[in-house]
Amino acid sequence: MKHIRFGRTGLQVSRLCLGTMTFGLQCDERTSHAILDAAADGGITFLDTADVYPLGGTPETRGRTEEILGRWLRGKRDRFIVATKCCGQMGPAPWQRGTSRKHVLAAVDASLARLGTDYVDLYQAHQFDPDTPLDETVEAFDAVVRSGKARYIGVSNYQAYRVARALGRSEALGCVRLVSVQPRYNLLFRQIERELLPLCLEEGLAVIPYNPLAGGLLTGKHTRSAPPPDGSRFTLGTAATTYVERYWKDREFTTVDAVVALAKEHGLEPATLALAWVLAHPAITAPLVGASRPGQLRASLAAVDVALDPALKTRLDELTHEYRMGDAPR
Repeated sequence: MKHIRFGRTGLQVSRLCLGTMTFGLQCDERTSHAILDAAADGGITFLDTADVYPLGGTPETRGRTEEILGRWLRGKRDRFIVATKCCGQMGPAPWQRGTSRKHVLAAVDASLARLGTDYVDLYQAHQFDPDTPLDETVEAFDAVVRSGKARYIGVSNYQAYRVARALGRSEALGCVRLVSVQPRYNLLFRQIERELLPLCLEEGLAVIPYNPLAGGLLTGKHTRSAPPPDGSRFTLGTAATTYVERYWKDREFTTVDAVVALAKEHGLEPATLALAWVLAHPAITAPLVGASRPGQLRASLAAVDVALDPALKTRLDELTHEYRMGDAPR
């Protein structure tokens, strides 16, 4: 497994990051640990989670994914880079969500307890909190780093202008600078190429995109002639509607058919080709790859060793050019 510098920091991370949001609902603990074993065997040393996971869960399941990961990490914490996130609703009280100082400081302690560690390598705001002044958020995450509970900070699902504002306010306030962003990015969702990725290149921010396979649609395993299969992200609890609205559309299926044909033409699995395309962008550091069973990681691991032919990349760029347009990422 190749490793790469994490933005402008001195940290080195594996070229792929294992996303864990399936752990605890889409797959049980035994399967989750088998996926972690397979990822580690494949050389992945970068693990990402969040306090609200598993994806599609209920208030009662929040935190379960971190607990599952924490039990697996026992005795081997020093072999992995661990990232988690906060912002989502973690309790019934109105202050048990967002990025206020109160919630951030409580949330990081709760995550550390579930993960069974005294620090995380990367602590991220899961989304922008419009109800908290940006300066308060910046200062809260600064406090987390200065307390030793995180080594670095980042943001997820932030629009480019908000990332720029966070960088500016941290500089003005003398606070720790964010080092990474975690946006949605794949062949079917390319809007971040217009503003966010150029900003990241200019500012030296690491980019760890999620959904590089569009919830599994880019593997070619789904068909528009049949309803979403049980157990997939398109039927998974509270997340099902989000994934159907994102990707389960005729236009997207037509594009996937063309991607599958290109993959076959070049002797690659569709998932390998789709992920290799993400990796080929110069701003990308380590895409998040997920799985609901260990064998699904094989095609993703293979993408790291694919040197995407420039002509093939151009064909993929042209095929999916329309996905660069549209609303700003959410």
